[in-house]
Amino acid sequence: MTDTIYALSSGAVPSGVAIIRVSGQRTFDIVETLAGRVPEPRRAMLAKLRHPRTGDLLDEALVLCFRAPKSFTGEDVAEFHCHGGRAVVSGLLAVLADFDQCRPAEAGEFTRRAFEHGRMDLTEVEGLADLIASETESQRKQALRQMGGALGDLYDGWRKRLIHMRAMIEADFDFADEEDVPGSVAQEVWIEAGTLHEEIADHLDRSTSGERLRSGLQVVLMGAPNAGKSSLLNAIAGRDVAIVTEEAGTTRDVIEVHLDLGGYPVTLVDTAGLRQTEAVVEREGIRRAEERGRQSDLILWLVEPGGVDWDDPEGGLPADLRAHVPVWTVRTKNDLETPPKQDSSGTIKEIPCSSKIPEGVTGLFGHLSRFAEETISVGEAPLATRARHRHYLRDCLSGLRTAVEAAHLPTELRAEDLRRAADALGRITGRIDVEDLLDVIFRDFCIGK
Repeated sequence: MTDTIYALSSGAVPSGVAIIRVSGQRTFDIVETLAGRVPEPRRAMLAKLRHPRTGDLLDEALVLCFRAPKSFTGEDVAEFHCHGGRAVVSGLLAVLADFDQCRPAEAGEFTRRAFEHGRMDLTEVEGLADLIASETESQRKQALRQMGGALGDLYDGWRKRLIHMRAMIEADFDFADEEDVPGSVAQEVWIEAGTLHEEIADHLDRSTSGERLRSGLQVVLMGAPNAGKSSLLNAIAGRDVAIVTEEAGTTRDVIEVHLDLGGYPVTLVDTAGLRQTEAVVEREGIRRAEERGRQSDLILWLVEPGGVDWDDPEGGLPADLRAHVPVWTVRTKNDLETPPKQDSSGTIKEIPCSSKIPEGVTGLFGHLSRFAEETISVGEAPLATRARHRHYLRDCLSGLRTAVEAAHLPTELRAEDLRRAADALGRITGRIDVEDLLDVIFRDFCIGK
């Protein structure tokens, strides 16, 4: 934290403009040395950047400065908006490396310093990472809400309520004889704890959609060999992703295509055809196909004319997949415009399609888009988006449930359960004991962010 760090923050060169960011104690010394003076905070200055030893012109660039603590990292920060040629960027980075106590930033180090200086909590950090990685409109909106603090504010509000409950119990302990401390305080606390338990449990139930939106809906193509899975994958992707031949069993591994269906992320997965075989490699492919099916949100069971249906006990899906994952039958090699079959509730059971004609997959596309919207539409409410959030929310619920239900235990022990619940919420936002999590959270950030 005592070093001054720098990095190219604008992406790969060559480019029209490259942004080199500097943060740390020596930032303004560096700016004055290279540009001749330090501009006013948040005011762009056009300056000739010169080599500190030779005086040679490095580039003519815009310089922006942000004085601590009103900067992204909470430290003094400067940005050099220079020309994006490789020689310009590498030359300026080499000059920065010559300054004492100045070094290249590690991946995510600017954001980590923002967290260390209290500019962001961990949920906002994760929202920023999700925003950078977002591929669809709905992912972008969810990431912006989280980065803006909606999720952190929700959890911090719950934590403050728990802290207030504990304070009321402490008051009941310490000032039981005082007239201004009502005797019913403790009872009111347990009622409030029960209400908060219901709120958090409801939030956790709804957050399945938030995590699905972040990671994408998993739709797996399954069926017998030569049912048309790879052809359909290629038709939807608009390119030759999978090998298609007349020979059965050519798909041995899992092949993925990432789609944007109406703003919702969907991963379409091609798998090996299911059949009895002695070939070692093909058997492994079938095992992987079944495992991926168990992890999916929807299975498309592809059937060619006269083929095997998914509920056939001899050659269909394994029993556990039939019981736990929604399955649509897709009748392949069907060039007729036949409407899909539905059950009495309107749930889709069977869809005709063809990968030979452009309109042959249009109907399937539309139904998948609606399925994605119904499954992972999250609205405006902030939702948990990561397994880490779910883990600590369950810890919080466990503490609340024990505190509410353990009326036979001493109040001191029930108050300790409230403390445990509050600490679990604090670990989500990074306010309590999260040092061991930081490397994991920041490792996937890019250099310069």
